[in-house]
Amino acid sequence: MRLSEDLRPQIVRIFALVGEAIAGATHALLANDRELGKRIVEQDIIIDDLVDELVSTAEQRLLETAPLDVEGRRDMLILLRILPEIERNGDLAEHVARRAARGLGSEMSPRSRGLIERMGEVASTIWREATDIIIDGKNEAVGAIEDIDDELDDLHVTLTAELTSGSMSVPVAVEVALMARFYERFGDHCVNLARRQVGRDGAD
Repeated sequence: MRLSEDLRPQIVRIFALVGEAIAGATHALLANDRELGKRIVEQDIIIDDLVDELVSTAEQRLLETAPLDVEGRRDMLILLRILPEIERNGDLAEHVARRAARGLGSEMSPRSRGLIERMGEVASTIWREATDIIIDGKNEAVGAIEDIDDELDDLHVTLTAELTSGSMSVPVAVEVALMARFYERFGDHCVNLARRQVGRDGAD
């Protein structure tokens, strides 16, 4: 996908906001920073609004009287396909932030905190790789993204096993299990973004 110069600033901003959200949500959770968690929850509205604006713009361009060329139509269609993935990742970061705002981090076991910290680091890394592919066209990063996603999957399995150890109350363990799933899905959406950018089938 070629980024239209007039749309590039909005797309770059959305990617930056989602990256800040997943990193900030993880930090807020582990630092028990409830106020930061609340701010990230509120900022998800900005991501949603930007996505809605871009969807409207892409749809309008596809329906314009003066038709786009083949490449232009392809780019708008790809944009419409990747925007939901971006929005979902913003929502996943917001879900983590909500739990940070409720102070869940202070109730987690030390091992689960360490695993969530690593999942947050990996999620930030895979998002940077996805950004490079979409914003800068670095399609060679697709393989790296799939490898990073494998690490997130492995961490998800490890954390799920930790939850059976009985080191946390059942309500806390349930919430931590949900968060593990949020990070795992975050990685899946990054893989989908990469595959759709390069026109490969098999998106998750």
